[in-house]
Amino acid sequence: MKNTFLTFVILFITMLGYGQSSAFKAGEYFKFQVSYGFINAGIATLELKETTYNGKSVYHAKGDGHTTGLSKTFFKVKDDYQSYFDKTTGQPYRFIRKINEGGYTKNQEGFINYTTNTVLLKDYKAKTEKTYNVNSKIQDVISSFYYLRNHDKLDNIKAGETIQIDMFFDDEIFKFKLKFMGYEKIKTKFGTINSMKFRPYVMSGRVFKEEESLTLWVSNDENKVPLKIQASLLVGSLKAELIQYKNLKTTLKVVK
Repeated sequence: MKNTFLTFVILFITMLGYGQSSAFKAGEYFKFQVSYGFINAGIATLELKETTYNGKSVYHAKGDGHTTGLSKTFFKVKDDYQSYFDKTTGQPYRFIRKINEGGYTKNQEGFINYTTNTVLLKDYKAKTEKTYNVNSKIQDVISSFYYLRNHDKLDNIKAGETIQIDMFFDDEIFKFKLKFMGYEKIKTKFGTINSMKFRPYVMSGRVFKEEESLTLWVSNDENKVPLKIQASLLVGSLKAELIQYKNLKTTLKVVK
């Protein structure tokens, strides 16, 4: 899984079964400031809309990431991740991954068929098509975010417990595991917020120092808003903080 920089922000912003009550609604929007060390390196956004896919009303989520300022001179990044997923079950039907990271590019589109439990992956750069066998629980990068925010285990999870899902990413299926570390109050641009602290298990040795190099905080309320991400990389550290949001399902709870 060869990925760097803002790809990991988009990927791990999205790491948070469907419960009976949804944590989000159409129109929701998040904007994050991405920092590499002390440098403001880029911006990442995530937006949710309603649309029609194959005659069915679905959610369309779009995640974008790009470098800003001086960072563009040394390492230009422009990432586009999209997902079309079921409004009731959270099952994704179609996903898009179009990235350019310092010259490393991908342009892919995937179509999931739950009758045959397969993914047809079209690679427009390589001009190839390939079919992969999956299961009915598969998620793509972006749909995972919304699926996990609604996970019924979040209401009663205990420190040390994990949530695991099957994710299709980078031409492969892998088990993504998220460990709950406990509750914590953190300071944000919007005030102090009660949060849930998670540690996604990541692949060490390529970009991250070790398996538990990344930490994610989400609001401990009905919205499960991603507030902050911190990562220890092989070279330096990466941080993404929420700086703007719109159209949450319920009001974000601020302690003070």
